[in-house]
Amino acid sequence: MSRTSDAPDPGPARVDTIDSLDGLHADLARRHRATASGGAAVPAATVDADLAALERDGYVILRDLLTESECEDVRAAVTPLLDHTGRNTFEGRATQRLYSVLDKTRACDRLVDHPRVLALLDRLLMPNHLLSQLQVINILPGEDAQLLHHDDGMYPVPRPRPALGAATVWAIDAFTEENGATVVLPGSHHWGDGRRPADGDTRVKAVMPPGSCVFFVGTLWHGGGANTSADARLAVTAQYCEPWLRPQEAFTLSTTRDTVRAVSEDIRRMLGYSIHPPFLGMVDGMHPKRLLDPVS
Repeated sequence: MSRTSDAPDPGPARVDTIDSLDGLHADLARRHRATASGGAAVPAATVDADLAALERDGYVILRDLLTESECEDVRAAVTPLLDHTGRNTFEGRATQRLYSVLDKTRACDRLVDHPRVLALLDRLLMPNHLLSQLQVINILPGEDAQLLHHDDGMYPVPRPRPALGAATVWAIDAFTEENGATVVLPGSHHWGDGRRPADGDTRVKAVMPPGSCVFFVGTLWHGGGANTSADARLAVTAQYCEPWLRPQEAFTLSTTRDTVRAVSEDIRRMLGYSIHPPFLGMVDGMHPKRLLDPVS
């Protein structure tokens, strides 16, 4: 595959004197140029409509982004890797989860860097936002509903506030009323610190066909649904966060450099092979993509 986006960029003449904070708003080494997000290809009108629903409800369902064949490829790749259930009721005693997905299969890459998802992330988060977590989740028959929660609750920043991240849950199997479709609480992304889900709050199940995803902000209350059907419900979830936050998964430790070289530039950047200006994410004072340079 082409690696032209990784080529060194001579950039403008090097400036050794920094006499204002504005001078810190770029990669000072100027060796690795910034790369455009794949979300730039999505029409602005489409992103505007998605964003309007997201701002109103805290979530939006993006339908039919993957073909039936692509869903089958994901299923074939991940099913043999699902060999145990959760360690507690939050993970799910009758739910199978797969972590460190990128180092085990390429089948889920398209879900992580889908342009429709990136386009929303580019509007919501700062440039060089990070992948925070990637999991395969298979809810087995008989599983109870998951504890309702919001994904960026681990960050100790008072609510109400802008979301510090966002998430997708992709339906590899159809999400139905009975098989554990993700439950979302519309408008709960505006709640304050003391507010918790109550019996009278509206709950919506993200019913959707295979190849679709529900995209929601990190402040939205949600949870996996109970599976009262006779079949499992296979899904993939990718979560993202601001570039100045610590991700949930330490991808720079769990993902080999060979895998990092194999994924798309969008995923590579979101794994942390990028800089949040002026120097968050540096390695030995330099851009982390230097670690991928051939040894001369």
